[in-house]
Amino acid sequence: MAEKRVNDLGRDPIGPLLLRLALPTVTAQLVNALYNIVDRMYIGHIQGVGDLALTGLGVCFPVIMFVSAVSALVGMGGASRAVVRMGEGKHDLAESILGNCTMLLILLSAAVTAVFLLIQEPMLYLFGATEETIGYATDYLTIYLLGTIFVELSLGLNYFITSQGFSTTAMATVIIGAVINIVLDPVFIFGFGMGVQGAALATVIAQAVSAVWVVRFLVGKRTQLRIQRRYFRLRWGVLAPVLALGVSPFIMQSTESLVNIAFNSSLKLYGGNPAVGAMTICSSVMQVFSMLFQGLAQGAQPIIGFNYGTGNLDRVKRTFRLLFVSALIFSFVSWGAIQLFPGVFVALFNDEPELVEIATWTLRLYTGCLFMMGIQFACQQTFVALGQAKISLFLALLRKIILLIPLIYILPNFFNDKVFAVFLAEPAADFLAAATTGTLFCLTLPRILRRRAEQLGHPGESGTGTNV
Repeated sequence: MAEKRVNDLGRDPIGPLLLRLALPTVTAQLVNALYNIVDRMYIGHIQGVGDLALTGLGVCFPVIMFVSAVSALVGMGGASRAVVRMGEGKHDLAESILGNCTMLLILLSAAVTAVFLLIQEPMLYLFGATEETIGYATDYLTIYLLGTIFVELSLGLNYFITSQGFSTTAMATVIIGAVINIVLDPVFIFGFGMGVQGAALATVIAQAVSAVWVVRFLVGKRTQLRIQRRYFRLRWGVLAPVLALGVSPFIMQSTESLVNIAFNSSLKLYGGNPAVGAMTICSSVMQVFSMLFQGLAQGAQPIIGFNYGTGNLDRVKRTFRLLFVSALIFSFVSWGAIQLFPGVFVALFNDEPELVEIATWTLRLYTGCLFMMGIQFACQQTFVALGQAKISLFLALLRKIILLIPLIYILPNFFNDKVFAVFLAEPAADFLAAATTGTLFCLTLPRILRRRAEQLGHPGESGTGTNV
């Protein structure tokens, strides 16, 4: 319990507390991104076929993102609900949320594995695979899908560790797995000559170890919320609010799958395998920075959610302000690094001249509005922490479904360079979504806090201080 005493969500100074919670979660998200990023780095450098193997792995990305999205649907939604219940002093209800979420993750893992194994080859062709890349894609995905349950448990249940303030333990979850993955990748890929199959096997083994680590912690003595068999029986009254809140991060991640399908299919039409390979590199780099933003927001979520539950609304506002400023600075620094040194990022994945040339300029274009992503993540994840399921759902749909996917198909009608037009869709959608999210947040937050103050019987508390 030592870590919990250090992180008092209701009383510790917000700056140091956010730093203690955010550093481990940012580190955890960065390391978590390495699971798939490291695979691509090694695969992209396989002698003679690295560019095709990398492209084949890229078309598997929608499935990988969907598997992660399921863990967010259950885990992030459940953990956000549980921490509010803890703030309200309803410990049994918080534990029943954890038990129901654990069983649901197991059941969904089995369903996802079965369905995707049955349809994987036609699905991968739909996602942008060609005759040259389909073999690499199926080799990787078959093994990866067999480890779905480990992905769901390690990612999904880790949210419950973070939400209690055990951010260092949550960080250890992904560091343990990532280190194993990084060590095993070259052994299986090059040492045993397994190629992409070796990369998938290394990832599954790493996720399995992480899953064991998470489950052992949540049945141990240090955790406040404990997995108990008596809560395994699924109850709709418990899961409905969890899924209502979790649907926002689920859509944020699962629509990434739809986005990749739209990108890959369009780029295969206009630019062939090199364009799809460049997209794999661009999405990989963006994934790293997106997960860093998400890690920063997750560090603030327990503070915001807990104090919203207890009614300490001034603390909620001060935490958000610090999160917002930090995320904005971070997004500008990230954008500047990519715009100044795109070749450095591209070289991590491949050194084939044709692929490097197209990936360098497309990466600059693709991340053109990355400097605004801090606004998007800070505001949207705060809505999640406050339990605002409907607003979170709308914002999740806005960027990917309402804006980005239509722009992928619309913009090529207005440009001679079709590949340029497809990549332009990303920064255009990022700008419009961030501007809308920030505006909606400024208009909505005062009303949310005022309503909460009225529920708690002290309506004057929100006062003029609701301005953020």
